[in-house]
Amino acid sequence: MSDETHAHIADPIELSRHLSSLADKRLDILRRIKETGSISEAARTAKVSYKAAWQALETLGNLAGSPLVEKVVGGVKGGGSRLTETGEQLLELSARLAKAREAVLADFARQKDPNFMRATASTLQTSMRNHIPCRIEHISQGPAMARVLLRIDERNTLKASLTLESAQLMELREGLEVLALFKATAIDVERSIHHESRENILSGTVVRCARKDRGGEVTLRLSGGLTVVGFCRPRHGLHPGETAEAFISQQAIAIGLFT
Repeated sequence: MSDETHAHIADPIELSRHLSSLADKRLDILRRIKETGSISEAARTAKVSYKAAWQALETLGNLAGSPLVEKVVGGVKGGGSRLTETGEQLLELSARLAKAREAVLADFARQKDPNFMRATASTLQTSMRNHIPCRIEHISQGPAMARVLLRIDERNTLKASLTLESAQLMELREGLEVLALFKATAIDVERSIHHESRENILSGTVVRCARKDRGGEVTLRLSGGLTVVGFCRPRHGLHPGETAEAFISQQAIAIGLFT
């Protein structure tokens, strides 16, 4: 048995925070490996690719600080995989967290405001300035990438690109409510964006902007009431109350799930 088998989770408190923001699909794959003794069988029964299963293990292993699975050589079935001690601890921790979370949410079940529940249920912490609630309107798949059309409001949409493995692990589907996450520094704000495709351009009203001679942060209020923070160039000529546009590339957008 390898040294990794006796490894312990380095920081259970910090890991629990990360687990709360992860899609349960990754943990489901870990459970299936324990049950079947096979990564390929776990991937098959979870209906994801073998590559996606390994991506799930790598993500969780990085968070736990130690490998979660080790190979088993020989035996009746000719070998396979089993969880390390860290992997077993991770499943126990996730089960206890899920039970505690369900109890807390049940106490707040009387709250009818979906926005309130959305804010209290999400535990995601990130340096990204913009967290925009939206709905998946369409998903198209290529050989290696999935492109997701996100509806923000009646006027504004965004397109995001991610790997097929990530789309599988997050179980993305049309109609799902998600978060579009992107840095303020990844957004260019101008009075009018000149882009041939006119994709990933948000239109709104300037509510705050930096000095015209220096440039800097700009806050736009979209038609649905949400605000987006981006950056404008020096001598931008923008004023509060005026209409402006913001451009975000597909590759700069990450998708988050409400947990």
